[in-house]
Amino acid sequence: MLKLYYAPGTCALASHIALEEAGADYTTERLNFRANQQNSPEYLEINPKARVPSLVTKRGVLTETPAMLAYIAQTFPKAKLAPLDDVFAFAEVQSFNSYLCSTVHVAHAHKLRGARWASEESSFADMKRMIPKTVGGCFALIEQKMFRGPWVMGESYTICDPYLFTIAQWLEGDGVDIKATPKVADHFKRMAERPAVRKVLDAEKV
Repeated sequence: MLKLYYAPGTCALASHIALEEAGADYTTERLNFRANQQNSPEYLEINPKARVPSLVTKRGVLTETPAMLAYIAQTFPKAKLAPLDDVFAFAEVQSFNSYLCSTVHVAHAHKLRGARWASEESSFADMKRMIPKTVGGCFALIEQKMFRGPWVMGESYTICDPYLFTIAQWLEGDGVDIKATPKVADHFKRMAERPAVRKVLDAEKV
């Protein structure tokens, strides 16, 4: 059985949804970030990065959302969460998810995690002011050049879809109007209607 460590409101939601979509046999453990549980000795033994998500497998612990999503898709091929029989198409899936991880999420993190990159309060304020522009620019690019429709990769639902849905949940808090990207907005609405997504969102309610 797989075990997912998560915290509400984080990117762990993407892996949680993927596990549910895959029909995986898994359990979850919620971390309390307000209590700094991610830095507890017990959790640091699992993930020394002190972040979520972490996925405990029979071969060890996986971290980083793109890696975990790829693992889930490959472990449960019958769920058809990625084009596993097409090397190039699977690389495209990885490319999209890597963009969400390395660029979009990092742009979002400048709002509350400025101490990772600077030490002056004025720098933190400047970073926060840039959020609507940087995150909005990322989503404009996704809308115009990367999103194929009706799902991220086209006709087939993949591990890209729960990841995009997860990051899109942060747009309002980042000062970005999702209506400016109508294809992403439509995708967000349809994702929220999927049974697996509804189940996971209910499970993650605080």
